[in-house]
Amino acid sequence: MSDNGSESVGTSIREGDEFYDAEDFVASEDEDVDVEEEGLVYSESAADLRRDGSQDDITSPERENQSSAGDGVSAKETIVDDAEIPTLVTSAAATANLPSSTAIVRRKVLPAGAASMASINILSILRNNVGKDLSTIPMPIVLNEPVNLLQKLAEELEYCSLIERASNTSNPVQRMAVVAAFAVSAYASMVYRTSKKPFNPLLGETYECWREDLGFKFISEKVSHRPPIMACHAEGPNFSFYQDSHVKTKFWGKSMEFIPSGTVHLVLPKFDEHYTWNKVTMCMRNLLAGTRYLEHYGTVKIESSNGDEFNFCSTIVANLLESGYYCVLNFKEAGYFTSSKNEVTGSIFNKADKKQLSISGRWDDGIFQFKDETPNNLEVIWRANKLTLEQQEGYGFSSLAVELNELTPDLKGKLPPTDTRYRPDQRMYEQGIVNEAELEKQRLEQMQREKLKALEQEGIKWTPRWFKHVDGKGWLYSGGYWEHRGRFGDIADIFAAEEK
Repeated sequence: MSDNGSESVGTSIREGDEFYDAEDFVASEDEDVDVEEEGLVYSESAADLRRDGSQDDITSPERENQSSAGDGVSAKETIVDDAEIPTLVTSAAATANLPSSTAIVRRKVLPAGAASMASINILSILRNNVGKDLSTIPMPIVLNEPVNLLQKLAEELEYCSLIERASNTSNPVQRMAVVAAFAVSAYASMVYRTSKKPFNPLLGETYECWREDLGFKFISEKVSHRPPIMACHAEGPNFSFYQDSHVKTKFWGKSMEFIPSGTVHLVLPKFDEHYTWNKVTMCMRNLLAGTRYLEHYGTVKIESSNGDEFNFCSTIVANLLESGYYCVLNFKEAGYFTSSKNEVTGSIFNKADKKQLSISGRWDDGIFQFKDETPNNLEVIWRANKLTLEQQEGYGFSSLAVELNELTPDLKGKLPPTDTRYRPDQRMYEQGIVNEAELEKQRLEQMQREKLKALEQEGIKWTPRWFKHVDGKGWLYSGGYWEHRGRFGDIADIFAAEEK
């Protein structure tokens, strides 16, 4: 097994992805113990938390003869170990409310199936808006999926074990390869989500995701309404991860593009290292006729830098210097004369721009690494979890996505009233109460319009609770959320009807 935890395969194998609603339309320690709960199998001392139930160090028959690095070549793959996930260490105030994730039985399916769009004429909504940003167009609720943009940022941590692997990889080239695989993995959950958009959060809406079983805790907040910007911060025992996200949506007749802006940050304090990268464009094809499918295309550049000062809690990085290694990933757009889909190729370079390693694979399947002089000797860095047929035919949610909006017993009394799980229209919609959810959505959007208008008239600028804007660095976590967990009495309920 290589330094990065990937395993050699010695065979001949060679959006912003989001929509927006238009609420602003007007102006154990000695031995491993395997645990199985509701289809989730993991080892308490191992980081390979495979959500499809597969286990370590076994040959996976269904992987054999699957398409892997491209060119239609196949290989027999051995599922590999990930790095261990240490105990999540936090402050005394935060650990007082530490969730017992291993005792939680999480749901495997949503309360109701996908809402029908039979009564919606998409063409009538879109035909007059070719080339326009669709964030200003009011959309029926049935065009939504029952998660929002804050929760979608948490989805990007589904393969958080890759970060732990990177934090335990001493070789900088191999470490960059694992980080690159993590960057690609953020797109894997989108493959079957071809027709519905996430809910757009209200200004000040938040979302918490503390998953000790997966090795991270996450907080996000909608920090700006015009333009709509979401900010998030996550941390684990050996990393911090943060970004702000703004996506523009354009309709081109037969397709719709989602163009993201913002930078993703990953900090590995063990190596005094800070990675940054951009996101690629997502396009929904065949909107009006034919089989809908998604494509991601564009170039991602991952850069690493070193600094002599890290504030791990607030992720403020000072005195950054170039470490020299960078990675360029190309998400390829399928053409009329090629059968390849979802293909990703890339290279890792040193400071002198000399190629060190090649990367290839598919964003919906897996990523491999190889040396150009031995192109048939591929190493598996990451494999995507496979969705069941039931998941594919619903909203296309992964197991993690299904769990995101669940209000489990351990969260009682711990969340602020701004948390997405308390948003009534999204909760009703998830439960299949579509008509009532539509009315509730309209109420919330109107209430927000009135609130924003009042703030504008009074000359008051909205100030986010948990994030602050820093020139040149974007929106950074300002701290305090986890210390206040379970003690949010001073925060107003943004979903409740306002008293007249």
